[in-house]
Amino acid sequence: MNIIIVDDSRLARKELCGLLAEHPHCTIIGEAGDVQSALALVNELQPELLLLDIHLPDGSGFDLLEQGDYTPKVIFTTAYEQHALRAFEVNALDYLLKPVTQERLTIALEKIAPSAARPHAKMETTRAPNQTPPEHVFIREGEHCHFVKFRDISRIVVEGNYARVFFHSQSALLPRSLNYVEERLESNTFFRANRQEIINLNFIARIEPWIGDGLMIVMQDGTEVISSRRQARELKQRMEF
Repeated sequence: MNIIIVDDSRLARKELCGLLAEHPHCTIIGEAGDVQSALALVNELQPELLLLDIHLPDGSGFDLLEQGDYTPKVIFTTAYEQHALRAFEVNALDYLLKPVTQERLTIALEKIAPSAARPHAKMETTRAPNQTPPEHVFIREGEHCHFVKFRDISRIVVEGNYARVFFHSQSALLPRSLNYVEERLESNTFFRANRQEIINLNFIARIEPWIGDGLMIVMQDGTEVISSRRQARELKQRMEF
């Protein structure tokens, strides 16, 4: 996969090059630090993917996309989260907040080439304990876009082949399996209560005994979640009661 990196910071470009070196299927064919230089590179080389900063000396990443004769796939890399909705309105694959981690970049690359995106030194799908989890998830549902902080998610529930994510007083469908979502959640905060539901431990209001040594977990919004005996035992160990 041919990639061009566009960022006005030479250090940021160098860091991205280092992260991409762990992905054998990725080839960096050019770098640019401003809109006009990037525009010439993109039109000439026609990369499959742009790693694109938003704030550039002579404009923005959005200007580059609007002016180009050729439109590649785009992953935004930026220090500013307020442009996320606009980024996905131009069909960005992902929106990575700096400092970009290897795990977040890998997840983003999986949206293009799932079988090849994993770094060659790490083919497993689970997260290593010392890796920093992503802070946000972007969910597009029809015409509605949600940029949700993981800490604001109270519960995630299986709904067909999708996962319904509950946050604040809203919910939205994420086109992923519950197992996929679980692998990317912080295990100290989220708990698989049963085969159908994952809960955020910070949103538990109370816990009551249930049939067969199970537990009934009552969430702060009043939702009742039943945990099996095995899961109840694990929850008791984690919460030390």
